[in-house]
Amino acid sequence: MGTTDRRERHRASLRREILDAASRLFAEEGYQRVTMRRVAERIDYSPTTIYLYFRDKRELFGAICDETFSQLASKLEQLKATPDTPLGHLREGLRTYLEFGTSHPNHYVVTFLQMQEPSKDSQFEGSAGARAFGSLREAVGACVAAGDIRTESAETTAQALWAAVHGLTALFITMKGFPFVSRKALADHTIDTLIAGLRTPAHTPRPTVPAQSKKWDYFE
Repeated sequence: MGTTDRRERHRASLRREILDAASRLFAEEGYQRVTMRRVAERIDYSPTTIYLYFRDKRELFGAICDETFSQLASKLEQLKATPDTPLGHLREGLRTYLEFGTSHPNHYVVTFLQMQEPSKDSQFEGSAGARAFGSLREAVGACVAAGDIRTESAETTAQALWAAVHGLTALFITMKGFPFVSRKALADHTIDTLIAGLRTPAHTPRPTVPAQSKKWDYFE
């Protein structure tokens, strides 16, 4: 391996270390309390080193959010290639969102549950977040086109579904002491109830446990 390759690998490794450390700090202490110096101390580097990768805290925070959305969007987009009905894709997309959030609690807290400084440069359109939400909107649209659900606005329905699974994900992450029933049962019931409320009258409910149901060991 040449010098240039080693240097690039080192840069990529250090950037990864910075992002992971910052993600934990933001989740533990909140956006306002974290400083670039605190991030540097966490990984035993000087603040000057951090500024070589990110010009300020806002950019560092934004990089974590973009990365989280990109990973989530990729998982949602992979569902399109699986053999399933439009309703099956929608249901599995909601489950995938919940699974991703609970499996990456620090990233989820930073991206979805913390306030950050407003940025004039931030735009939703064309962002990784728009890409992730676009998958949900497309899944809803496919169900409408297939006649499986009824709605006056696919956009409104997609936002309502996102709000519901976001709320459940946030509860699972933050309410550790709440006496939840089986989280798998609660997640399944919530998602099935949401979809049942959108079904057209001609459709009958699906079986409670489909043959291809995913494992939910991470909830137990």
